[in-house]
Amino acid sequence: MDGILVAAAAALAIILITIGIAGAREEDPLKARLSQLGQMTAKDLQELELQQPFFDRTIKPLAARLSGAVARITSSSFSDRTEKRLAQAGNPGDMKVADWLGIKAIGTGVGGGVLFILFGILGGNITQGLLLGVIGAMIGYIGPEFWLGGRVKKRQKGIILQIPDALDLLTISVRAGLGFDAALGKVVEKMKGPLVDEFRRALAEVRVGKARREALRDIVPRTEVQPLTNFIGAIIQAEQLGVSISKVLQVQSEQLRIERRQRAEEQAAQAPIKMLFPLVGCIFPSLFAVILGPALILIMQNLG
Repeated sequence: MDGILVAAAAALAIILITIGIAGAREEDPLKARLSQLGQMTAKDLQELELQQPFFDRTIKPLAARLSGAVARITSSSFSDRTEKRLAQAGNPGDMKVADWLGIKAIGTGVGGGVLFILFGILGGNITQGLLLGVIGAMIGYIGPEFWLGGRVKKRQKGIILQIPDALDLLTISVRAGLGFDAALGKVVEKMKGPLVDEFRRALAEVRVGKARREALRDIVPRTEVQPLTNFIGAIIQAEQLGVSISKVLQVQSEQLRIERRQRAEEQAAQAPIKMLFPLVGCIFPSLFAVILGPALILIMQNLG
């Protein structure tokens, strides 16, 4: 009887182990994805493509086709400058230099074509349409640069506003006993913004083997923010000279708080000058109409 119970228990255990192994066997995600795509019809693939953003479906492929022709007539210095400006803007849409050149080519064609059609073909004046088409092409070519410049300024302003808070958290973390890399990781974990994105990229580069001073130094051309440049220079110098990083962080934090207060005082001093134009343009005409309006009516009645 005991032998039968032991055999039954062993058989049950073997069955359970077999079921567990069979259930734990997962399907290869790549094979599952390929089989799913293979079972899709043309209509399903079209719906899947339509789910992507309009920019990725239309503008990017067209820009990629035009970028080759545009890249052949552009200089290397222009490409380097464009790459630097895209990095300073945070690489919006993960655009490369070729994508940006293609977008500028699209803007040139659309700007020139729209004005030529409106004023040349529909307006019936081909000469005027050609002149305005050239102007539209220039606007379409230069317009993206203004947009990119606005993105760069907005990102730099965000970095300037975020530096004091990030540096305070970094100083507190280092004083609590964390190393500089661990404290930088704490800043990345607790905060969000363009400055944190740069710190996250620097930490990722350090993890793959890049020297910390090189990773921090590479942040400078991607941002071109003077307070951040001073902070990174102080950290690199402290690492080279063996100075305590906590003291350097404390000094930099105090200096940045002073600079933030000075910027606030400067903006407060500029407020009356900025308020002058709305007062002159909007409020004073209304006051003149209310005060002098009845007098003008009386004068016109007496003259009549």
